Amino acid sequence: MLLIALTANAQSQLNKYLEIATKNNPELKMAFNEYMAALQKVPQVKALPNPTVAFAYLLEPVETRMGPQEYKIGISQMFPWFGTLKSKGNSATEAAKAKYEIFLDVKSDVYNKVKNTYYNLYFNNKSALITAENIRLLSTIQKLALIKVEAGTVSAVDEYRIEMELNDLKNLLSTINNNKIVLQTKFKKLLNSDNNIIIHSPELLWENDFKITKENLLDSIKSGNHKLLSINMQISALKEKQVVAKKSGMPGFTIGADYISVGTGDMNLPGDDAIVLPKIGINIPLYRGKYKALEKEAYYNELAKKEQQINVNNMLDILFEKVWKDYKDAKDKMLLYKSQIHIAKKSLAILESSYAADNNKFEEYIRMERQLLRYSLSLEKARINKHKAISYIEYMMGK
Repeated sequence: MLLIALTANAQSQLNKYLEIATKNNPELKMAFNEYMAALQKVPQVKALPNPTVAFAYLLEPVETRMGPQEYKIGISQMFPWFGTLKSKGNSATEAAKAKYEIFLDVKSDVYNKVKNTYYNLYFNNKSALITAENIRLLSTIQKLALIKVEAGTVSAVDEYRIEMELNDLKNLLSTINNNKIVLQTKFKKLLNSDNNIIIHSPELLWENDFKITKENLLDSIKSGNHKLLSINMQISALKEKQVVAKKSGMPGFTIGADYISVGTGDMNLPGDDAIVLPKIGINIPLYRGKYKALEKEAYYNELAKKEQQINVNNMLDILFEKVWKDYKDAKDKMLLYKSQIHIAKKSLAILESSYAADNNKFEEYIRMERQLLRYSLSLEKARINKHKAISYIEYMMGK
């Protein structure tokens, strides 16, 4: 029960680190701001062109029967072909959705980086503990060797051999402790937090496994991968761009009115002191090559995105197979190393008793101690490799 509580607490602690990264990571904030900027494009492209207001003052008034025309004010509004603005809005909306998928992909990638660094910190701490335990084991046999050397029952070479092994282990421990500083710095920078944050590493990583089949995992990747979803949105945006290009080649309409001020004439005839002239115009796009080129540009960009979609699909297949192999290898190695550690510990106990009784098996003891160290470190390496593989597959799935 205590182990379950400790591993649950470790998972909870990792989730807190992921929350901090969500709020603080600069790469993630950059991607979100780019998405928000893309959203602002939608109201821009959906808006009508600005109305045109013109003012004319006649230096020499034009005499009419009603009186002299003094000045003129005109206002007009251009309207594009029906549905053009809607298509522009749809294209910008799809482009913004593509940016959002990119933001989610960056988020998943940051989560994967945080997890990987967290697992590396765990391995570093476990390596230090395992190495310290091996130093303790060798120190025990060293005391026994010293007694035997003083009694003259064994050569001083036994003591020297153990001292050399201890020096190697102490050097390894020093390297591990130095590497911890590098990993802690990397972890804090991923969180973009202050240097005072305390990084908790669990005594043992929790058990983690997939609850669905390999085929279902691959299906989830194809349906949830944010890179693929972003490309899908970009293709939709380019389809709408083709519609926009086609509609831009259709006539536009201008509606407006002119207000003409009329002064008092010499004949003093009855009538209005102003004239309002409604007007309507049609903008005819005579040079259609421009619009055809715009349509073809969007069409070829769509084809390019579809090829990119196929390429990303292929790359995901390759990556998944590689990571799945790593995942299976890690699982198999964990079973192997657990068995080897169990055998090595029993063998080490027998060899220690044999050396204490009749000075035999010293070389075997040293070899077995090395094997135990290697198997113990390899087990923890396999454990974090399994977690890393799971984390990367979850990243590909868009989790």
